[in-house]
Amino acid sequence: MKNILVLQHIAIEDPGYIKDLMEADGYRLTQIELDEGESIPEDLSGFDAMLCMGGPMDTWLEDEYPWLIEEKRRVREWVVEMGKPFLGFCLGCQLLGEVLGGKVVRSEPPEIGVLDIDMTEAAKQDVLFSEYPGTIKAVQWHSYEVRDLESNPEVTVLGSSANTKYQIFKYRDSAYAVQFHIEVRADTVMQWGCVPEYRAALENSLGADALDGFDQSARQHMPEMNRLCALLYENFKRIL
Repeated sequence: MKNILVLQHIAIEDPGYIKDLMEADGYRLTQIELDEGESIPEDLSGFDAMLCMGGPMDTWLEDEYPWLIEEKRRVREWVVEMGKPFLGFCLGCQLLGEVLGGKVVRSEPPEIGVLDIDMTEAAKQDVLFSEYPGTIKAVQWHSYEVRDLESNPEVTVLGSSANTKYQIFKYRDSAYAVQFHIEVRADTVMQWGCVPEYRAALENSLGADALDGFDQSARQHMPEMNRLCALLYENFKRIL
């Protein structure tokens, strides 16, 4: 049985469809609600993979969310020192980017909606993403992004959008970051629309009545997004 450590920053953002697949395989998930005061286990040796999820806070808000300091330290320990399998989504992607020497800056414009991601040439040789088509549809819901990772020679860009270079990147061959939400379920958009910070970002970007249209678009593309999520998961199992 595989033991998976999940770092969460808001209860509503769990691993979603990936969680469903892991539980079906009998994996044991230890979900740590950092925003609710739970602590990352001191001994990480018993875990096989770390998942780092999204959240409404930003990476630099350490005064408001002091647990971010410890989280970054433990992500570095896991990824850089231990070299063990890691998947980061949205905020988790940004945390990894910062740990690896990048900067998290405001996206101009924010990317919210079901948008295109173009896979790079490097993705064609990657264990997780080699079977992906050249362009995929993905749920985006972010106002900030990772930049300036070019100085780290162990970082490889695997997917980009028109405005965001680091939509998918990896560190070495064990740590992966995804800026978008490949883990969504059919009800995810409407659930996240209840989070004030997410709703405000959506309405500022797309207008006050945008949630229903966003939800319909996500549901339309959900079968393919779930297929790609399952493919990512099956390939991730190969590096566990």
